[in-house]
Amino acid sequence: MKGDRVEIVIDAGDSPRTYEIRATRAGRRVEVATRRGLVEVSEVTRSGTPVRTARFMSSRILALVEHPADEVS
Repeated sequence: MKGDRVEIVIDAGDSPRTYEIRATRAGRRVEVATRRGLVEVSEVTRSGTPVRTARFMSSRILALVEHPADEVS
């Protein structure tokens, strides 16, 4: 859904860095997967094809916040 986004705060040594992965078009979503010490955040299409992927070492992550899309009633 457009509006899905994930914020990741990373320990970069001297200061924390913040990254944001966002669903850029309608019909896309953001998925988070944890694998072997890595956290992978991907923007995927409706069919499940990844468009953009970011990988972070789980030991460096200070915070990971998922913001779902606003639901329209």
